Amino acid sequence: MAFFSDIFGFLLNHIYMLVQNYGLAIILFSILLKVVILPVTIKEQIVRRKTAKIQGQVKEIQKKYKKDPQKMHRETMDLYKKEKMNPFSGCMPAIIQMVLIFAMFMLVRSPLTYMRDIDDYTLQNITEEIRYELGDDAISPRFPEISIIRYVNSVGDTDSELYIDMRFLGLDLSNTPIEDFRNPTVYIIPAMFVVSSMISMKLVMSINQKSQAKKEVVLDKDGNPEKPEPDMMMQMSKNMMWMMPILTVGIVFNAPLGLALYWLTNNILMITVILILNKILSSREEKENGGQEDV
Repeated sequence: MAFFSDIFGFLLNHIYMLVQNYGLAIILFSILLKVVILPVTIKEQIVRRKTAKIQGQVKEIQKKYKKDPQKMHRETMDLYKKEKMNPFSGCMPAIIQMVLIFAMFMLVRSPLTYMRDIDDYTLQNITEEIRYELGDDAISPRFPEISIIRYVNSVGDTDSELYIDMRFLGLDLSNTPIEDFRNPTVYIIPAMFVVSSMISMKLVMSINQKSQAKKEVVLDKDGNPEKPEPDMMMQMSKNMMWMMPILTVGIVFNAPLGLALYWLTNNILMITVILILNKILSSREEKENGGQEDV
């Protein structure tokens, strides 16, 4: 994971050198990263829509071969093959998300190591100096490099290679909710992140439900529409949608606010991308369906 933290830190540091503000650098870095992984995001949305589209066929297979699980599995796999879908393709976005989560946590936890590329010997020396001058409590056991940055900022040594301006819109991005819990401002960005996560999750689930509802309707023996059961891909995707926000919320309250700002920006970008992609893909499907009907 340190490999990705090194790369992210290198990019973030170069952006910071241009804008001279840690918060703005994180926002610009988030945009750049979102552009890089945009093809994966597009692929994920296409897979979600295709998965919803074949739910009726999956349901029929489940009903037809419910007493023969092996046959049901083979028929389902054949359906995926026919539709040119990989039942495990939904795992790739989740893997990327996990890499980003831990790589960014390491980066904001130790910005002097990954962003400034300061060696351990220098960090150890400055740590000992701070402890000698201010006492052991001046160095956080959780985030020692953040403590160093705070010290350098407090003495106003803006020319130091250890200096990073972490002030952003009146907030101090070096603060951590778990350590600075008496400061009400530390909850602003995390709270916005939680709200944006809920909006993003609700949006994705709403789009999936609408796509599934307007595709194929399966009738029961009385001729009434049956509620589609999620297949393996849909269930896996839904589980990951719930797991990721829970995991990230737990981390964001135990990390410097820079991480919450990154995830908040990422959520806003994700919501924007999903809305745009949904409109484009829906328009394309309507044209394709219209063309088929005309024929």
